[in-house]
Amino acid sequence: MTTFPGSARVEMVMGMPVSVDIRTALPARELVPLMDDAFSWLRWVDDTFSPVKEDSQIGRLNRGQTIRQIPELVEVLHRCDELSEATDGYFEARINGVIDPSGYIKGWALERLSRALVNAGAGDHRISAGEDIRVRGSAAPGKRWRVGIRDPRKDLVRKVVFAHDLGIATSGGAPVVNPRTGQVEEGLGSVTVIGPDLGIADAYATAIYAMGPIVARRFAADLAEAGPYQTMIITRDGQEISTPGLADYSGAEARLAG
Repeated sequence: MTTFPGSARVEMVMGMPVSVDIRTALPARELVPLMDDAFSWLRWVDDTFSPVKEDSQIGRLNRGQTIRQIPELVEVLHRCDELSEATDGYFEARINGVIDPSGYIKGWALERLSRALVNAGAGDHRISAGEDIRVRGSAAPGKRWRVGIRDPRKDLVRKVVFAHDLGIATSGGAPVVNPRTGQVEEGLGSVTVIGPDLGIADAYATAIYAMGPIVARRFAADLAEAGPYQTMIITRDGQEISTPGLADYSGAEARLAG
């Protein structure tokens, strides 16, 4: 047998189950090391960027110790600064002198992995880590991926989206601090942002959640009007507020489009 009809693997990385599901038919001799490399990359990201691991580069940076010259570290910190500016400071990786890129790094890592899989010939895949999901290509020949967006507080599917190429990030399952007040924000149930780059969607979801109900709705509307990122906000009382473009990925219309 020369081909392997895709493969899926789940491992614990970054303190959570991470799933890589490849649907591209590749020879087993290519697919197995590809999976090995995927999880090696994710473990490297955790070892490098975790704010709680003492010997991570972020941990060393926060203690004023010497760090290795890693291009990815410079890239991530620079992008976090850009996202802070883009969200008027509601996404902030530097609070009280402590660097913590957690609101961006998971989405960034999965986005980078997705691109690497495409370059390796595995263009049909779904990667999931917590409430961050990256889909690309097809779930089956000609069939879009079907992704249920869950309410992280109630573990209920609030919406189903269909896509060939999409990043989906949900914030609200873990405490989010409003950088302006220093307090944990509790004004919303959850925020989901979808768009072409999972890292950016992850940061936007974190920022919009931190904004609280009024500012969040205005920012989400402006974000949708300006570009490809769409938002679904779940209020504390369970009300769903979505930007118009989210409908493009829902229901029968999404299955028939493209």
